[in-house]
Amino acid sequence: QVQLVESGGGSVQSGGSLRLSCAASGYTYSSYCKGWFRQAPGKEREGVAVIDSDGSTSYADSVKGRFTISQDNAKNTVYLQMNSLKPEDTAMYYCVAGPPYYSGGYYCRVSEVDFGYWGQGTQVTVSA
Repeated sequence: QVQLVESGGGSVQSGGSLRLSCAASGYTYSSYCKGWFRQAPGKEREGVAVIDSDGSTSYADSVKGRFTISQDNAKNTVYLQMNSLKPEDTAMYYCVAGPPYYSGGYYCRVSEVDFGYWGQGTQVTVSA
């Protein structure tokens, strides 16, 4: 079992920055894919960023160059540094974890179906 607890959300003006943290428990966590998804009111949930156990990352096009995902394996914590925030980044942000996808090798995809563990979410609100 893996438990995820997010923190760091809040309200910020357009152009500002926030850093989300996700503290995890569970002995298999270090080998899992970890990531962040978000869901805005009235919109579908979307993947934001994913990181694998070796530190390789993938990002949604909408956040490339602005957001950075990182991890501290010693602390079992994943971070999402969000810079140059825009009103359209306003959403509930969820920390996720799950085993890597296998297709001739193991991969971490920005795909909701790959993540069986979800945090409770933390709200990010960006005002114009």
